[in-house]
Amino acid sequence: MINRVVLVGRLTRDPELRYTPNGVAVVNFGIAVNRPFTNQQGEREADFFNCVAWRKQAENVANYLKKGSQAGIDGRLQSRRYENQEGRRVTVVEVQAESVQFLEPRNASGGSGNRNDFANSQPGGGSSNSGQQGQGGGSSNLNDDPFANDGQQVDISDDDLPF
Repeated sequence: MINRVVLVGRLTRDPELRYTPNGVAVVNFGIAVNRPFTNQQGEREADFFNCVAWRKQAENVANYLKKGSQAGIDGRLQSRRYENQEGRRVTVVEVQAESVQFLEPRNASGGSGNRNDFANSQPGGGSSNSGQQGQGGGSSNLNDDPFANDGQQVDISDDDLPF
């Protein structure tokens, strides 16, 4: 059986971090994912999903993401049932996020930040769950970035491209 979900979108609300009675961190958040096509009026619609992350991943989501942040979610669908206060049976389908990738700098508005700033804002100097550490253990300097935009045109021939 296969139950795999991969989503890239923006958080629809600030993450809500809580702890179970046993002290395990759990966070709930929503994500909106644009559909790849437009409707008859030429507008792009979105789908909205509730997500749950656990343990250290939950704490990282709560610390580094907020409403509007862009994130990549890798996980699985899970349904659960409960009885609400009115005595009605309710079924909820959620994405159990096994991996959450932070796709923009912490202070970005609209995703126009520098990658070096993003790496420095993440725990361990890299993206979430990547297992990579920042080079040299120190903070990066924009002058060290060979890909920084210095306002000059880059001359690349087709022979230089690997594809």
